[in-house]
Amino acid sequence: MKLGWTAIALAATLSLSLCTAVFAQQQPSVPDAPTPQAPVPLSGADGSSITPGKGAGDTPSAPSSSSSGPAQQPAPSSQAPSSQPPASQPKDQFQATPPEQPVAGEGVASTARFVVNVNFVEVPVTVKDNKGKLVAGLTYRDFKVFENEQREPLRLFTVDPFPLSIAFVIDQSLTSDVMAKVNNSLGAIQGALTPYDEVAVFSYTNGAQERTGFTGAQSNRLPAVLALTKETGTEILPPVNSGPLAGCNVHVNGNCADPNLQPGRSAGGGTFITIPKEIHTLNDAILSAAKELSTRPKGRRRIIYVISDGKEYGSKATYRDVLRYLQTNKIAVYGTAVGDSARWGEGYISRIHLPFTMYDNLLAKYTLATGGTLDSERSLNGIEKSYAAIAEEARTQYTLGYLSHESIYDSKYRKIEVRVDRPGVEVVSKFGYYPSGQDVR
Repeated sequence: MKLGWTAIALAATLSLSLCTAVFAQQQPSVPDAPTPQAPVPLSGADGSSITPGKGAGDTPSAPSSSSSGPAQQPAPSSQAPSSQPPASQPKDQFQATPPEQPVAGEGVASTARFVVNVNFVEVPVTVKDNKGKLVAGLTYRDFKVFENEQREPLRLFTVDPFPLSIAFVIDQSLTSDVMAKVNNSLGAIQGALTPYDEVAVFSYTNGAQERTGFTGAQSNRLPAVLALTKETGTEILPPVNSGPLAGCNVHVNGNCADPNLQPGRSAGGGTFITIPKEIHTLNDAILSAAKELSTRPKGRRRIIYVISDGKEYGSKATYRDVLRYLQTNKIAVYGTAVGDSARWGEGYISRIHLPFTMYDNLLAKYTLATGGTLDSERSLNGIEKSYAAIAEEARTQYTLGYLSHESIYDSKYRKIEVRVDRPGVEVVSKFGYYPSGQDVR
């Protein structure tokens, strides 16, 4: 009986051992945890070691027990920066940072706002070749802008077209033959403009008159207003101020029917009649148009377009005051010279002003000082083409912007000069400006 129990215990022990072995074979082995390793020292791109807090440098080697001399320093890296500039480096290093260049088609609305106490100056520039054609394809590297003889780095450069705000000023004191050509050409004005433009119409003889405020360039209002602006002009008969025909032949109640020919006092005596002076209020007309233009929002090109022979006499405003107002409010004057000012040779002589006489062509001075252009045309076809040519020129200009180094609290006149690094080109831009509080950024 005792032997039986021993056999049963032995069998149980063998079964348990067998199960343990089978379970151990089915159970996967668990690896030991990794042994901690020392951190790998940092190294630079050239292989040199980097010490925290000191940066990359040469690591001194430990002194050898067999040598008492100083530790040997590693050889300098062959990739050390060279002090010599590369051969491809441009010569002009003034413009180190490129100006803000808006995405094509977005204009200056996408440019950043500069919140600093300086004057931001915007300079429209027209570049022409020796044949009078517009030069395209220039970059900001081709332009240099100087204010008061000091070069300014460009902060804005764009070639995007601007919408135009044009104030048309029509001279109605022209002679009847020239006035007829101007009247017939007014219908071509709307064809030179786009739906994004806006137009105001002014006229003048003895004083300026606003025909309409700013309206859409392609609206139905503009042709109606231009049709109402047409006038017959003045007679071109020579006056008679002496001789038997100088007296007044038509009397009404004892007085001359024409008060300009009334003898006596300032008109002269019975044998001599003083010729009345011509009245051409060009200054007053440009000033009235400029006041209306100054209310237009930013982001539009402000232009006064004058159709006249350029004569000036009898205005209350002076040329100097009107020009300052134009240069303060960023207004450019363009024009089409007609009549005597458009005649070859005489048009250049008429720009010379003799003291105590009437200005024969003051319009040329306005266009030069404000960055505009003056086109002289005598024929109807030429006048119509000048509208489209000048509108295209005003729309497709290079627009440069910079931050003036002058104080914002100084209201003195500042001279501007724009240079282009291209041979044989003509640069048209304004001569200068007066700072305004609207320019502060």
